[in-house]
Amino acid sequence: MLFPSFFLLTLLCSARALPYRRDVLFSQATRVTALSQAQITDLKPFTFLAAAAYCPPEKVASWKCGVACSSITGFTPTLTGGDGDAVQFFFVGHWDTQKAIVISHEGTDPIQLKSVLTDIEVTKKPLNSTLFPGVPNGVEVHDGFSDQHAKTADQIFAEVTRLLNQTGFKKVITVGHSLGGALAQLQALSLRLNLPSDVAISSTTYGTPRVGNSDYASFFDSKVVDFRRVNHRNDLIPVVPGRFLGFTHPKGEVHLLSDTEVNICPGNDDDSDAACQIQAVPNILEGNALDHLGPYDGIFLGTPFCA
Repeated sequence: MLFPSFFLLTLLCSARALPYRRDVLFSQATRVTALSQAQITDLKPFTFLAAAAYCPPEKVASWKCGVACSSITGFTPTLTGGDGDAVQFFFVGHWDTQKAIVISHEGTDPIQLKSVLTDIEVTKKPLNSTLFPGVPNGVEVHDGFSDQHAKTADQIFAEVTRLLNQTGFKKVITVGHSLGGALAQLQALSLRLNLPSDVAISSTTYGTPRVGNSDYASFFDSKVVDFRRVNHRNDLIPVVPGRFLGFTHPKGEVHLLSDTEVNICPGNDDDSDAACQIQAVPNILEGNALDHLGPYDGIFLGTPFCA
């Protein structure tokens, strides 16, 4: 469910890590590259972490949220929050088997998100210089995403800092689907600008809408090099808000055409290959809202699938 305040605001304006470095792979790619089945399978832990964010905080706090929780071993949640309405559910914890701190954000209903993000009056604004120190002039993001991120940013940052000090880990992972993907993207950038340089930041998002303008995309690319935005088939959410409104995706597209055919697409938001999202869904009329829910290698994402 899309929370009312966000809706009104936007209308008014035992898993393994991936066996490759995304920054090296994408920086070298000049054409579409197919993922192997092993690499597709290695995305699953991140998908389950995104799925778990849709579950009520009380279930996540005890890490008893069905298959999403049981599929991730060695993870301990330490902070849960949100009400699923004014503030999306989220959780933070330490993933000991990966020596990483994880932040996951809940998404929202694809039909409601479509109506918000295709509105002609959708507006952008500069990033908060306190949460995003050193951001250059000209960088602007969707105002609703920015406001929603700000609601939990301080609380999450405090917990991440505490866990980094407690565990000695040097990696933070952000994940999310739909609106949660947009929040995870902003979270990754804010953490990169606020945490020491020896702490690695990694982000994997699913069905993420466009977050900001071209200056934002370029700035994000320069700061968060370990980033993947996974799109499923003809999902329409990744093509909104429209590019004609001044929004652009950063690099890192991974496009799932089927459970066994997955491609890495180079570039930001202008790839001309039919295997990539911008060509598969040139406009929302050719998109499919149900594809937004998955399956992502057999995993569906959304509140109905939290069990």
